[in-house]
Amino acid sequence: MLDHGFNFILVCKPESHKTLYEWIATLEAAGDLPHWSIRRWNGRFHEVHTYRYANDVPVREGEDALWVNWCELIITKATDGTIRYRNAFATKHPLDRTSVETIVQAGRARWKVENENNNTLKTKGYHLEHNYGHGQQHLSAVLLTLNLLAFLFHTVLGWVDTKYHLVRQALAARQTFFQDLQALTRYLLFESWDQLLGFMLQGLEITMPPDAS
Repeated sequence: MLDHGFNFILVCKPESHKTLYEWIATLEAAGDLPHWSIRRWNGRFHEVHTYRYANDVPVREGEDALWVNWCELIITKATDGTIRYRNAFATKHPLDRTSVETIVQAGRARWKVENENNNTLKTKGYHLEHNYGHGQQHLSAVLLTLNLLAFLFHTVLGWVDTKYHLVRQALAARQTFFQDLQALTRYLLFESWDQLLGFMLQGLEITMPPDAS
């Protein structure tokens, strides 16, 4: 990544980076490992977010080892100290007390992207990894692009289209929603997407809010 001019924020665990964590332990023992805690409300109860970081530590032994900056987040339950989340990241972004939280948020977002984007496309009705060995030139790329556009439009509709949002609330599983669309459009002709959603709302006995447009 560095050879191509990119930076990185990658998970850095003790099991796979023993030398790095030996450096962290040495810094901690000497009192040279910056750390602080922030108390936050998560909507249900208070948590304590504890951050630690260090700049310029090697990822492994050897003179040719890559030197990185390291940061860690530990989230505990405020009432009893139970650890709810713990992870650490290596990066080439410089770290200080003002930047660590942003770097950690970006590192954690990789899981969110994987879970809410990639896994959805693979397992929630889009069949992403099963359909794209077709064509001799560009067909697979076209099919992939259409699929990504569909996912984009579904996401936007969930934000801005009240009818779509209400239908998706009732049909929470995407597979169920897609199956209903397939069955309805196989046997019935709808003049518009709006008419189709209205038909589904009527069938699901969902009443539109009076202020919805």
